Amino acid sequence: MSEQIKGGTHQPIEHESAHKHVSGRAEYLDDMIEPAGTLHAYLGLSTCARGKILAMDLDAVRHAHGVVDVLTGADIPGENDVSPTGLHDEPVFAKGEVHFYGQPLFAVVAKTRDQARRAAHLAKIDYAGEAPFLDVKSALANGGELVTKPLRLKRGEPAPALEKAPMRIKGEMEIGGQDHFYLEGHIAMAVPGEDDDVTVFSSTQHPTEIQHMVGHVLGVSANAVNVHVRRMGGGFGGKETQGSLFAAVVAVAAKKLGVAVKIRPDRDDDMVATGKRHDFVASYDVGFDADGKILAVDAEFAARCGFSADLSGPVTDRALFHADNCYFIPEVELRSKPLKTNTVSNTAFRGFGGPQGMLGGERMIEEIAYALGKDPLEVRRANFYGGEGKNLTPYHQVVKDSIIERIVDELEESADYQDRREAVLEFNKTSRILKRGIALTPVKFGISFTATWYNQAGALLHVYSDGSMQINHGGTEMGQGLYTKIAQVVADEFQVDIANIKVTATRTDKIPNTSATAASSGTDLNGMAAADAAQQIKGKLVAFATEKYGVGPAEARFINNHLHLGEHKIPFADLVKDAYMNRVQLSATGFYKTPDIHWDRDSGKGTPFYYFSYGAAVSEVVIDTLTGEYFVERVDILHDVGRSINEAIDKGQVEGAFVQGMGWLTTEELWWLKDGQLKTHAPSTYKIPVASDRPRQFNVNLVNWSENTAQTIRRSKAVGEPPLMLAISVLEALSMAVASVADYKTCPRLDSPATPERILMAVQRLKGN
Repeated sequence: MSEQIKGGTHQPIEHESAHKHVSGRAEYLDDMIEPAGTLHAYLGLSTCARGKILAMDLDAVRHAHGVVDVLTGADIPGENDVSPTGLHDEPVFAKGEVHFYGQPLFAVVAKTRDQARRAAHLAKIDYAGEAPFLDVKSALANGGELVTKPLRLKRGEPAPALEKAPMRIKGEMEIGGQDHFYLEGHIAMAVPGEDDDVTVFSSTQHPTEIQHMVGHVLGVSANAVNVHVRRMGGGFGGKETQGSLFAAVVAVAAKKLGVAVKIRPDRDDDMVATGKRHDFVASYDVGFDADGKILAVDAEFAARCGFSADLSGPVTDRALFHADNCYFIPEVELRSKPLKTNTVSNTAFRGFGGPQGMLGGERMIEEIAYALGKDPLEVRRANFYGGEGKNLTPYHQVVKDSIIERIVDELEESADYQDRREAVLEFNKTSRILKRGIALTPVKFGISFTATWYNQAGALLHVYSDGSMQINHGGTEMGQGLYTKIAQVVADEFQVDIANIKVTATRTDKIPNTSATAASSGTDLNGMAAADAAQQIKGKLVAFATEKYGVGPAEARFINNHLHLGEHKIPFADLVKDAYMNRVQLSATGFYKTPDIHWDRDSGKGTPFYYFSYGAAVSEVVIDTLTGEYFVERVDILHDVGRSINEAIDKGQVEGAFVQGMGWLTTEELWWLKDGQLKTHAPSTYKIPVASDRPRQFNVNLVNWSENTAQTIRRSKAVGEPPLMLAISVLEALSMAVASVADYKTCPRLDSPATPERILMAVQRLKGN
């Protein structure tokens, strides 16, 4: 049984690298010993957001101290493109024209990183510039060119239903973007091999994507490129596709020059040249009745996508998938509008469009509540999914596993929501300057890649003759604890202590065709693949042992580092040694593909998600109406992770996701000048949450009765992305505090991020100043 071994599933053990993280001994890519003669690359970036390149004089760059070579598009032997979608719209180096301020034009290769960095600023480039389109509204005003095909989800006939609705509200919400601000920035190193071979060390969530892009750029087959990832210092989606540029640059340089080449941009250039969370403008038309029940919705989600498609298609798709959140909408039409802008191409970010769609949906709930003078929680309850006739999503998937009502009921009681709300209302009646707000918001988040083919994983398990094991799988470790959970799964399968299991670096020469560690699917996919490999070897060991001891396989049990076989109790290491001596194969490849999912994008119908994760949060805030400053006083969270594989890691993910979501909605503001230059490109100008920003009282609990109804690994549920959206409760609590200055008669319509400036302006607006 699991409790008899150390480190099996459902045990809150520490992260496998925790001691190395806190002691500084965890080896990241920049800590690796560099091969002798390693050169260093640095990018030369454009200083024009839209225009033609008239002349590019790189002589001063080439003659700068320490410079070995300068690469441009002409030096690329294969295709000058790292587009992940096959649209061929994302060149490694711009040729002829530029589309955003900070677009790579060339790369310097020098003896040291400092030499390369200094030389990159010596280029003389002439542009014929044009006025850039930098945001959603300017893009729409200038024709609204799309970077990829939009999506429409429709069920029923919303237009006539809206006309007949007793009440109707139209509105618009601006939803800000967010920089990933991973602690370890982008970095890659390429080591050339014989013939076409190259080994690439990359800080990436998607080794196979890097393998493919490097192969395309070099003009070689995938089997010539080996990508190696031990760990990342954070990813959050920003290293799903964005690492391809850096890997491609060093691969081209390494093969051309015959030596290892490494690249690591400064934080400023990393933020300027790489994509971010998409900002949206959500426009909505919602019809409802006097009880707050939604009757119909027509909504459009327009996104700033940047100059190329990147992942904007599936990101804007997922925004639509989550605009309903936990609520049944009888008649609905949702449309995406992925707009081309003269900004860096936005990309994956924790939640992958889901947070923006959900935020737009929650704004509609908020609008209804203020219009009716109701507690928004009452409106939420009136619209929850549940039961026949109220369980079909806008994309025609039936919601079969909703537990949101029970979660909300339990959290409402444990957080003392009703009494606290009354106390907030009383406080606001007498407090002239300080105002409080409180909100309880739910989350329903779909789990699976909507690109169905990505829902697969492989694993390679070796059992050595001393009983120790090495497991390799297609997932990547970015601090989220995936390696720890995979080791727990293997330990649990064999019922041996986790000290016997080593999870090795993710490599494309061990596991082919890996899917990105994204969509909160890392444990779901790779855990099942690892379990499959373990079960194969277990079967061989049992077959060997039952034949040797003359006992039926029904009597075989792996228990507490032993195989129990009838009256025999064989230590696991002895069993393995004996099996090896008798030539039993002790290596296996495991595989898993998610069942029961399908999606037809053209019709907007299907079952794109294997299951849903649920959660709810209560947040209480206080604002200063004279300055707009605020504090998050208390947060209570109850989140569903199914039957947790590792409660300690899962709680850490919930806490971290919530704080990151809070940053997105409150302090993290991206700001571009009119010429397209990003000004919030460093911690001095871009404010992520710090320790003092965390809720003063932070109560996080996991649902202790949930067990995934889907056949997932150990009946667990994904945890990486869903908790981020619990932070919507902070924005709604701020909204309530602002609304109090006008006696809650008007929805403040706070845009995000709700910075102190925005809070102050909203207060002044509601006061009529």
